[in-house]
Amino acid sequence: MEGSPMDEMKQTPAEETKTGEEKSEKKKSAKKPEAELRELKKQVEAAKKEAAEANEKYLRMMAEYDNFRKRSAKEKEGVYADAYSDCIGNILPILDNLSRAASSENFEAVKKGLEMTSKAFEDALSKMGITEIETKTFDPNLHNAVMHIEDDAYGEGEIVEVFQKGYRKGDKIIRYAMVKVAN
Repeated sequence: MEGSPMDEMKQTPAEETKTGEEKSEKKKSAKKPEAELRELKKQVEAAKKEAAEANEKYLRMMAEYDNFRKRSAKEKEGVYADAYSDCIGNILPILDNLSRAASSENFEAVKKGLEMTSKAFEDALSKMGITEIETKTFDPNLHNAVMHIEDDAYGEGEIVEVFQKGYRKGDKIIRYAMVKVAN
């Protein structure tokens, strides 16, 4: 009875071992995807946790930055208000002197009041670090020449007349001096 279906089903011992190994591998491979799945789930959970921590850190930094920005703006406003108050505080005595001079009927008292006012104003500017620009020799970086004269009595570029004083604070020019220049 060769060639019967039963003959085909019979296996040799080597074939039986192979089949046993295949079954064992199938069991292992069946367990392997489950283990891989568990490992992947652990990795996903770890990645989610890491992302949540990074998001929380980002939100904290954004809140800190927002607080810093608000605090800086508030400090800037405070500095501006203090500088403004200091400036006005330096100018108020000038107003007082002008008021006293205006209320006087004596010409000498008015003249003295104006002199005091001028001195008080110079002192206020000095307290703020503002200085008058020198007006001896013309410098286009400091002076604005509004008139020019030819006169041998004066040297080249010599300032003959000052129409309006110039002022500076350090290297910053607040107002250029308006002058008449010779030659």
